[in-house]
Amino acid sequence: MAATGARSSAIMAAGTLVSRVLGFVKALLIATAIGAQTTGDIFQLANQLPNLIYVLVAGGVFNAVLVPQIIKAAKNPDGGADYISRLLSLAVIGLAVLTTVVVLLARPIITLVSTGWTQDQIDFGVTFALWCFPQLFFYGLYTVVGQILNARGAFGAYMWAPALNNVVAIAALLVFIWMFGSNATADHSLGNWTGAQTFWLAGMATVGVAAQALILFIPLKRLRLGLGVKVGWRGIGLSTAARIASWTLATGIIANLSFLFLTKVASSATGAREAVVEATGQAVAGPALLEYSTMLYQLPHGVIGLSIATVLFNRMAHSAGERDHGGMVASLSQGLRVASVATIFCAVALIVYAGPVGMMFSGGEQGAGAVMGQLVTVIALGGPFLTIAFMMGRMFYASEDARTPLVVQVISAIITIALGALVLAVVPPQYTTFYVAGLYVFMNIFSAALYHRALKRWLGDYDVAHIVKTHLRVSLAAVVAGLAGYVLLQLTGGYSIDGFPWRSPLSGMLFSLLGLAVMGIVYLGALKLLRVRELDGLMAPIRARVGR
Repeated sequence: MAATGARSSAIMAAGTLVSRVLGFVKALLIATAIGAQTTGDIFQLANQLPNLIYVLVAGGVFNAVLVPQIIKAAKNPDGGADYISRLLSLAVIGLAVLTTVVVLLARPIITLVSTGWTQDQIDFGVTFALWCFPQLFFYGLYTVVGQILNARGAFGAYMWAPALNNVVAIAALLVFIWMFGSNATADHSLGNWTGAQTFWLAGMATVGVAAQALILFIPLKRLRLGLGVKVGWRGIGLSTAARIASWTLATGIIANLSFLFLTKVASSATGAREAVVEATGQAVAGPALLEYSTMLYQLPHGVIGLSIATVLFNRMAHSAGERDHGGMVASLSQGLRVASVATIFCAVALIVYAGPVGMMFSGGEQGAGAVMGQLVTVIALGGPFLTIAFMMGRMFYASEDARTPLVVQVISAIITIALGALVLAVVPPQYTTFYVAGLYVFMNIFSAALYHRALKRWLGDYDVAHIVKTHLRVSLAAVVAGLAGYVLLQLTGGYSIDGFPWRSPLSGMLFSLLGLAVMGIVYLGALKLLRVRELDGLMAPIRARVGR
């Protein structure tokens, strides 16, 4: 099982890494095409909402509940074919109804989540939303089919499919820039925007998400489960899933309401930007730069943490079914220790090279690059805790305890929303995005602390000393690497606006890659000196995959 898990983690990590790299390329092209200020803010908000609404309403149910239920159904004489057919049919119908309602409510939704926007900006957001909101259906379809594949041990396709989404989006953005020019040359704005631009930007973004979902039907067909459309759901055992789903659905709603509210808080920067720029001449960070910063700090979780957690979740579910608490603890400890090797290093690297990284997504504007660098410095602190809280939560879902994650999310969301309301009330709009980034960090740390307390009550000692010692050694190695990176940045003028990293997005990217390589070499050496054995656990499946 260990060898299979290692291979699965490697396949998933490779697919996710490729997808994330392509995602960076897509983000860079979006910043190049429409900039990172008002037009970029409005598009990013409209394009982000379908995924946020999906996670708000159904994502937690699909991600956390389906795998244990499908594993149980696989023990049936038909291998779970009847159960899966009915589950998939129910999901498609439910998603279609939900998507239709959301599209019809596009204007009220955009109006609700924006703060201080003019009527023209709201109209612009609604135009993007009508093209982007159908993504909700395909996000749900991708998750359902992907979880069916995961439960049957076919992990790779689920992690590789987003790469197709990004390829489609990248191709469309290149066409956009070729046909209409970059933002630096054409200054795309509400006043000169056309329907053709909307199609190549927002319409093709939805085509990419659709391709990501539909491609999964190829590996699903190869499983030869004999699936079909079945609409009778009585008496097939969905009552257990529904009971758990009710808790998980409540958890998803509460957790993501806080994110939705923070999105509204950050949008206040868009409405105030024109007045601030006219008065001070300074760039203002809004939803677009916050989205890019969020993507960066979530990278190690998405590539490493999520891949490890997905494989370990199946082990946890099997151990929970056998009432093997020792096996569950071993899986959690291994996941937290191995993932820390990547997440802590990436957090330090982002902090050291925040300026050059911000310049990459600035659209060529040094002011935008500087404010994004400041955002990255704040939000990067929460990266390791994002993975920690996620893995801890999976322990409870694996044992079909959805109530504890709900309690954690309720407490965290209430405090976060209260703090967000305070920010919206007293903080000038041009600074709200930085406070929102800080609240992201707070949510991750606070959730991890609550999960720790719940695990101690449930399992007692879950190998905490071993986990903490590993994190301390990894942190020390990352700090040593960070000092090396800082020296390199000083020597090349990276802390001066006239330095090489600030000349263009390309120079920022080249310098970031150089700095990452230098830090990586120092980091590996420090890990070896500190005898961090978890490095082998992280690298072994990757080496095996490359070797084959």
